[in-house]
Amino acid sequence: MSLEVKLGDIVLRNPVLVASGAYGYGDDYSAFFDNSVIGGFVTKSVTPRPRRGNPHPRVAETPCGMLNSIGLENSGIDHFLEREWPAVLEKPCVPILSIAASAAEEYAEMCAKAERAGGVRAIEINLSCPNVKEGGRTFGTDPRVVESILRGCRRETSAFLIAKLTPNTDPVPIARGAEAGGADGLSLINTLLGMAIDVERRRPKLAMGMGGLSGPAIRPVALAMTYRVCRTTSLPVIGIGGISTWSDVVEFLLVGATAVQVGTALFSDPVAPIEMIAGLNEYCVRHGHESITGVIGALESGDLILEGVHA
Repeated sequence: MSLEVKLGDIVLRNPVLVASGAYGYGDDYSAFFDNSVIGGFVTKSVTPRPRRGNPHPRVAETPCGMLNSIGLENSGIDHFLEREWPAVLEKPCVPILSIAASAAEEYAEMCAKAERAGGVRAIEINLSCPNVKEGGRTFGTDPRVVESILRGCRRETSAFLIAKLTPNTDPVPIARGAEAGGADGLSLINTLLGMAIDVERRRPKLAMGMGGLSGPAIRPVALAMTYRVCRTTSLPVIGIGGISTWSDVVEFLLVGATAVQVGTALFSDPVAPIEMIAGLNEYCVRHGHESITGVIGALESGDLILEGVHA
């Protein structure tokens, strides 16, 4: 049974990746499973300069999920590439560098630095960041800005470029903008904007008030958006959002995703990726597939017209 999938020329041993922010730089869950089992992982997002992150509390549990407002705490790309990246490269799976910025030109500058560092085969571009030069509007909500960012990055690197899409707008035009700019792949969705209140203290549970909602609560939203984007692009798509079991993975593959990323599930079940991989094997055997690629895009929707349907 082959679970191999490809992102361009990059071969993943299976379609299960660990999402950015959930796995650090590849060692956070070494007590539970080895990197040689998963398809790969996305590093914690790095920024042009060091960031201390947001004040505490940064995380709050919600029904079927969690809110986080970490604030992209990291040591900056220069320190990362010099001190952390060499160890990341030694991991026995595919590492994907995640970058985030507060100005459009900074994305290209970081890609150039990564290219010079060497060994960077794939970069995920976190577009769910506020554009400080444009009054804080999120980069990922404007197709023209997304196209421009990807075009700038494409000039600076030969790496496989993955545009990570925000769910806080229609993802289809954003996906088209990313593809026009030279993206090699897409990942979606990032967290949804959410809020929780401590009713006794009458204050938000997060110090910043609002944060990103992740976990099973957002999976139906993520699945629908992945389905729509897969129908509008020929690029490989990585599904993200509330994936907790092997059947969740199969759902995303059936609608057209080539791979998935697992994040919040690790907090409640540290061996979730291993269970997913085992479940994928059993599913393929049960349905007579010699390869997991036979599952990708195999949704039987009949004559259903799903575009533009609203409750």
